[in-house]
Amino acid sequence: MIDVYYWPTPNGYKITIMLEECGLPYNIVPVNIGKGEQFEPDFLKISPNNRMPAIVDPDGPDGQPISIFESGAILIYLAEKTGKFMPADPRGRYEVMEWLMFQMGGVGPMLGQAHHFRNYAPEKIEYAINRYTNEGGRLYGVIDRQLQDRDYLAGEYSIADMATMPWLLGKHQGQNYDDYPNLKEWRNKLKARPALQKGWSVMRDVRSVADETKDKERWEILFGSKQFQKR
Repeated sequence: MIDVYYWPTPNGYKITIMLEECGLPYNIVPVNIGKGEQFEPDFLKISPNNRMPAIVDPDGPDGQPISIFESGAILIYLAEKTGKFMPADPRGRYEVMEWLMFQMGGVGPMLGQAHHFRNYAPEKIEYAINRYTNEGGRLYGVIDRQLQDRDYLAGEYSIADMATMPWLLGKHQGQNYDDYPNLKEWRNKLKARPALQKGWSVMRDVRSVADETKDKERWEILFGSKQFQKR
């Protein structure tokens, strides 16, 4: 059984969605990022960048345990392990990889910043809000155009869709789904998948990151000086 070091965030949801879609058994190991558990030495051995999710698979490629951090790498690993949600042909595989990298390099970081400056920053910085909200709108537009003549980002349903969908949080990022009809239809179609629903619901009942930021000490752990201490 795969151990998933996890907290309910968009990057965490990617992995539980994929595991549910693949039908792989897994065990959740909570990493409470509001309490600083991501900085504990045992977790840093698995995820040296002190970010979750990470996994430990006791049945790695050579039959030995393997630990993997970074959500994109985990998705690729699980796709290769199961032979699912990643095309076997090179052209199809590279198309999925393109859109996965688009999420990792653009959608996640830029929309994460839009979300932060709009919702969590202790002061409203107009330049930052405008910059990341506008870039978020551009990225929504890229996705919307890609979906004009296809059901999924890379043709067939894949890890690219699983990686991208949890990051699209609409009004929290200053976006209106109605402005992107193809994206909205795709998102609703994904939300109707039973496996995705199950993966997206893991630990949804715990205290949210938004709640965590109302506590000064927890805010410091998530966004303040405690993030940058030498370890």
